[in-house]
Amino acid sequence: MKVEIEEIKRLLPHRDPFLFVDCVNIIEIGKKGIGYRKFLPEEYFFKGHFPNMPIVPGVILIEALAQTAGIIVAKSFADQSQKTVLFTSVSNAKFRKPVVPNDEIIFDVKFINKVRSIYKFYGEAKRNSYKVCEAAYTAMIINQQTK
Repeated sequence: MKVEIEEIKRLLPHRDPFLFVDCVNIIEIGKKGIGYRKFLPEEYFFKGHFPNMPIVPGVILIEALAQTAGIIVAKSFADQSQKTVLFTSVSNAKFRKPVVPNDEIIFDVKFINKVRSIYKFYGEAKRNSYKVCEAAYTAMIINQQTK
């Protein structure tokens, strides 16, 4: 099941310039999927990270993995508009190769387990099937406050 940007915006609270997933192919709702992002030369962070040698910051790759998992989990909720996924921890993060402008990255994420409202995932970011980043991370599901 493919989830495009407009539906992603319904599932996650993130917006430009902090939405790092262009689309997601959900393989199994709540359990497994692949996010996609092409990092364009005009991304705001390339101006300072680093001038004359632009590299996507590792923290943004981790955030994109977490956003991909958030989309996969949010899609499993009956009332998607009343839930929010909040990143809570990251462990065993490894950065293997730099990601540069025009790189197309896939974010391959897999559900590990769930304890109450805390979901644990493992994810790998890949460019042309080469792993550029990997991490285990957790997120908490909360009910949104209605105003």
